[in-house]
Amino acid sequence: LKLGCVSMSVRFFGDGSLRADAFAAAETHARAEIEAIARAFGREHWHEAFASSGTALALAAILLYVIGYTMLLKRRTPQNIVWGGVAGCMPVLIGWSAVTGSLAWAPVALFLVIFFWTPPHYWPLSMRFRKDYAAAGVPMLPVVATDTRVAWEMVAYTVAMVLSSLALVPLAGMTWVYTVAAVVLGGWFLGATVALLRRARHPRPGVKLGEMRLFHSSITYLTLLFLAV
Repeated sequence: LKLGCVSMSVRFFGDGSLRADAFAAAETHARAEIEAIARAFGREHWHEAFASSGTALALAAILLYVIGYTMLLKRRTPQNIVWGGVAGCMPVLIGWSAVTGSLAWAPVALFLVIFFWTPPHYWPLSMRFRKDYAAAGVPMLPVVATDTRVAWEMVAYTVAMVLSSLALVPLAGMTWVYTVAAVVLGGWFLGATVALLRRARHPRPGVKLGEMRLFHSSITYLTLLFLAV
């Protein structure tokens, strides 16, 4: 599912406007993806394809991003990327459902890993570019809150993320390789968020906050964790 195509087609401009053709482009991409899913089942099974849980989840992801996040939440709440990020978590559910024809607790745990990972991944980037978000009228949490509060929330989300990654061990019968990776990577990334919190609470001249370092660390964390999966 190429949700990236949809997301790139429906972004607001800096002045708050949204071109009408953006909706047409989003609709075209969404229709193409859904038709591709249906074709995978064969023409004679078109209705079965649309009745499948995977297709329903794909449709939900598109609607959540285009309408729920971009049109409703993005400019209305500092928690926009938290709930808007649900669309970005859906591929693990979509993939599991497409392969097995059902859902289970294991993909839910992976869903929660990505859900709780999103704030400590995206908020550091928002801290770096907070002036741009403020100028565009997008109330990202770093725009409306202090660095200390943002850092505290990132630590809380990171703890929940690590716990979700460890929940996968009993739910999916993961090996010791994954268990060790989840513990080591989780401890490393949690340490990085705590370090940013300390710098936010006790700023010193010449010492940078290091938000972009945390942003890049978040990408490394998720990449290595899923490789371990």
